[in-house]
This record gives sequence, C-alpha cells and structure tokens, in this order.
Amino acid sequence: MEARGWNYLDYIIVTGDAYVDHPSFGAALIGRLLESRGYRIGIIAQPDWKSTVDFTALGRPRYAFLITAGNLDSMVANYTAGKHRRKEDDYSPGGKAGLRPDRACIVYANRVREAFPNVPVVLGGIEASLRRLAHYDYWDDKVRRSILIDARAPLLVYGMGEQQILEIAERLKKGEAIEELNDIRGTAFVTRDLSGEKNMLFSYKTLPSFQEVAENKLKYAEAFRIQYLNQNPYTGQALVQEHDGGYVVQNPPARPLSEKEMDELYSLPFMRAAHPKYAKQGGVPALQEVEFSITSHRGCFGGCAFCALNFHQGRLIQKRSAESILTEIRQMTKSENFKGIIHDIGGPTANFRNPACRGKGCTERLCLYPEKCNNLQVDHAEYIDLLRKARSIPGVKKVFVRSGVRYDYLMADRKRKEILKELCEHHVSGLLKVAPEHVAAGTLQAMRKPPKHVFTAFRQLFYDVNKSIGKEQYLVPYFIAGHPGTTLKDAVELAEYVRDLGYNPEQVQDFTPTPGSLATCMYYTGIDPLTGKKVYVPKSEKERRMQRALLQYRDPKNHPLVREALRKAGREDLIGYGPKALVRPAKDAAKEKAVYKRKGKGPEGKKAFSGIGKRTEGKRNGHRERAAGRGKGRK
Repeated sequence: MEARGWNYLDYIIVTGDAYVDHPSFGAALIGRLLESRGYRIGIIAQPDWKSTVDFTALGRPRYAFLITAGNLDSMVANYTAGKHRRKEDDYSPGGKAGLRPDRACIVYANRVREAFPNVPVVLGGIEASLRRLAHYDYWDDKVRRSILIDARAPLLVYGMGEQQILEIAERLKKGEAIEELNDIRGTAFVTRDLSGEKNMLFSYKTLPSFQEVAENKLKYAEAFRIQYLNQNPYTGQALVQEHDGGYVVQNPPARPLSEKEMDELYSLPFMRAAHPKYAKQGGVPALQEVEFSITSHRGCFGGCAFCALNFHQGRLIQKRSAESILTEIRQMTKSENFKGIIHDIGGPTANFRNPACRGKGCTERLCLYPEKCNNLQVDHAEYIDLLRKARSIPGVKKVFVRSGVRYDYLMADRKRKEILKELCEHHVSGLLKVAPEHVAAGTLQAMRKPPKHVFTAFRQLFYDVNKSIGKEQYLVPYFIAGHPGTTLKDAVELAEYVRDLGYNPEQVQDFTPTPGSLATCMYYTGIDPLTGKKVYVPKSEKERRMQRALLQYRDPKNHPLVREALRKAGREDLIGYGPKALVRPAKDAAKEKAVYKRKGKGPEGKKAFSGIGKRTEGKRNGHRERAAGRGKGRK
C-alpha cells in the first residue's frame, strides 16, 4: 500500500488459502478482476483466527470484506473421509496443516465483525456456495442452517462469482447499502419480510423450512430436489427457505460468462506464482499441479451424483477462445521456470469443450445418463485442433491432458478411434486417467455413470490404438468405495473386476458426503431425491472399511477384513488358492505375509499391477511424471 501511495483499500479479501497469484485460485481471480476495474484490493491470507490482530492489518476497507474459506471447503481441507485430521494441507505454505480453522467462513466473519462492527461482509467461494441453504453436514452428522445465518452475513455470492462481485462493487460505489442488494443473480441473502416487491424481485419457490428438513428426511429430499431442478440460469427460479422465523432467499443463478468475458478474465496480469514470503517454507504445494496448466472452460454436463459441480459451476459449458488459450501458453514459455511442458489444457472434464446442445439446458434430463441424449452434440474437432496448435508453439515440448477424459462421451463420437489415436500419440505420458468409478449396475445407477460395457469397450479401443502406434501406455482408472447404492456384493464384484484386469489400485477414494451433491442427499436420507426410490447406503464404519479393503485386497493388512467381507457376502469361494481367489485362508496368513515381502509380488507370487496393462506401474509412473515436470502426481 505504501509503495502504491494508498492510505486505504476498497475491498479486503480474507482467504483460508495461502496467497497464490494464479487464475486457479479464487482469491486471486476475484482480486485481479476488481483491480482491473480500478478498485484498491488487499488480501489477508490465512490469518490467525484466535484474535483480531491479523484482521486489522490492512485497516478498515472502504466498502466491504470479502470472505472465502479458499479453494476447498474447510472441513474437506481439514478432515479425511474417516473424519481424522489431515496431516497436510496443499493450499498452505510447505503443505503445513492447521493454518485454516474449521468452518472458516463463519470464523472469519465473526472476527471481522469483532474488529470492524459496521463494515459489510460478503461470503463467497466453494464453502459458502455449497452451504447457502440448509444442508447435511457429514462431520456433525446433522442438518446445519444456511451459512448466512451462522456467519451473520448480509450477502452471499454462490457460483463462480465474477458477475456478482462486479455488480456488488458498482452498486456499493454508488452509495447503495448492502441490505439493498437483494436483486442480484447468483446471490443469497436473509430477510425478515417477504411481503412487497422490495425483497422479492424474482418469482420464487418455497422450500421446506430448516426445521422440517432437520427433522424429516423425506422433507430434506424434497428440498434438495427443488434446489437441483433450479440450477439452470435460464429456467431456475429464486428459492426461499424459512430459518428460525426469518427467510434465506437464493436468487436465480448468474448468467454464464460469454467467450469474450472468459477471455478478458484469464488475460488479467497474474504473476502465476505463490507470494515470495512462502519461499523459505517450500512454496505452496497446490501450485505445482496447476502452475503450467490451462483452464480452457468451465462447467460440466456429466451429471455424476457424487460431484457438487452442478451447484457451483453449473452444467452449461463456458469456454475461452482458442486464441486466448494459445496467447496464455506463449506467455508461459517466457517464464524462467517453464520446462516446455504444459501439464493440462482442460476443465472439470477435458473433452467437454463445447456446449452439450443448441438449447439452454434441460431441467431434469441428463446428457449422458442413462444413455446419450439424442440432442447431444458430440464433437472433439475443436479440442483436438486446439491441442495441435498448442504443441506447435515454439518452446513447447509436450502438452498433456490431465483433467480426465470422459470416455463415454468419446465413445459416442463416430471418429473415436482417430481422436484416441491423436491423444495417445501426442498427449498421454504413458498413463491416461479415466473414471469408471465402479462396475456394479446398482452402484453405477446411483452414481449416474455409464454401464460397465462402455468402459470395457473403451479399454479395448485404448489398447488397440496403442498397439497400432507402437506405444506401451496404460489406463489409470479411479474407483470409489462406499458410495450410496453399493452393497457388499457390489464391492465384491468390483474386486473381482480389478482382479481380472490385473490392476492394483494403490489409491482408492472413499466416498465423502460433501454439501451440494446428489449422492450426499442419498447418503443422509437413504432416498434418491430425483426418483423417490430407496437407496442402500453403507453407513457403518466397519462396512465402509470392508468395501475399501476389498478394492485393495492384495494388501496384507487388509486380509482379515477381506475374509470377513467375503463371508458376510456369501462369497467364501473367493477365499482359497485358485487363480480366482482374492485371499488365502487365515491359517496360511504367515506364509502369505512372507510372499508379500518379495518385491512386487502378489498373493500367488505374480506381479501386482497398479495400472491396467502388462507391467507394474508403481515407481515407473513416479519417474515418468517427474521427468515430464509433473511433480508428485495425484495425491
């Protein structure tokens, strides 16, 4: 501030992340956008929340404090799926854990109000966005009120937030009070009175009250269904939910950004680096994965039940122009840290580059589930052309695709073989991430994922293509354990599938019920809110551990649980010595342990694979990633 000759700031952003000036970090994106409009912006990153000292460091802002928990919900950042404290935080200097509080938005808002009682507070970011109405909280195992109520904030921005924050800034500049900003799309606020046009400028639907959804799971499912069906910015209505005698009002979603707006946003003067003060601590680990990655678009029409993207970015694709992306790459090549490797060009799903159809999005119909919609436009031509142009830029040695390929969308393309050949020849570094997530029919139905045969066909095509071009490359499929709809028999079916592929999943994702996802509603209520049908939920800690153990049945420490799970599922035929057995009988446990001590050996003394293919991938993958400048890979 002194260097710029400033004696005050217009806005102060308080964030739970370390400060990284990169467009993948929300605080930087919003800060740079406001700065480009002439506002003076300050950032307080990871303040000590035990007192008000850090919150007063930059003085009193002219207009408001903008508060975010950071790029992750603070409870997700701080706790594992097993509700244990995490030992690392990739969004903190040196990966140090414990620098952000639980429920950071609430804690920060309370400290700001304590330090500056009359300064407006605006909540934003993923934590606020997904907790804007009454929601089930996995860590408390109960339904919590809207975060607006607990933070006692007058206004909340949900979604990506650029349009909303600019309108808020302009209207506060004109002298409007924060309480008058009740007609901005993509925001939520609290009111005591719904009568008259002053407080309700959009047509609205009334949700079951907080009291009702907290006490009745059917009401919770009903409220979620209404929310789910009103996320489309063109058809969605405002939503009203009573909370303790007042009302939380969610205005309709913000309109999607145009290509021009997206280009302008990503052309802002980001330093693409962590703040220099973190250098002695080893920098900020989260930057390593994205420093030389490109965001090509936002939104995802995949509709996976376990993903909350529908409630945050939405299903509509918002893309940047090819020239904007190529310009960013040219600028990257000038960085002294750039080694010629573009780690990724993509978004939530790499090959969802274009809108799903010519319409404005359906309210209930999913684009790819239960099968491809007849109106879905399947076209990879522009994305492949973009990749070709990117790799031809001087200074670029390799362009990888790391944000994941939606294989059912690729298989729906008539030119799938040519597309996959292009990817395998130029944009796969020996490994390609895909996410079948499961193989059991009931689980896939609950997940809103394609049936097993689609992945089987894709897998065969992948290896056929690599054989034709003379490359030895592997698929890395991700699976989820403990997802709603998964019985113990389903978990055994997945274990058998993994066995038959010769795949040894070193990392398995445990389903974590986070606010905003369809699967979280299923987990809490035992009901699919969109169909009204009951859903089996593996809730006990023991069963969740069993399902995970089955997926990693080769690990000796899992064998007691695997045997117990197989007996409980009535599959004792898989306990034995034959090629189909998952584990040996308990009496041979000592011998089994000795076999495992031999490097790279499995239960029958065969090689244990961590990729789908003929060779073990473990350490080789790590060497490949580091050689390609890709850091430590997926955690």
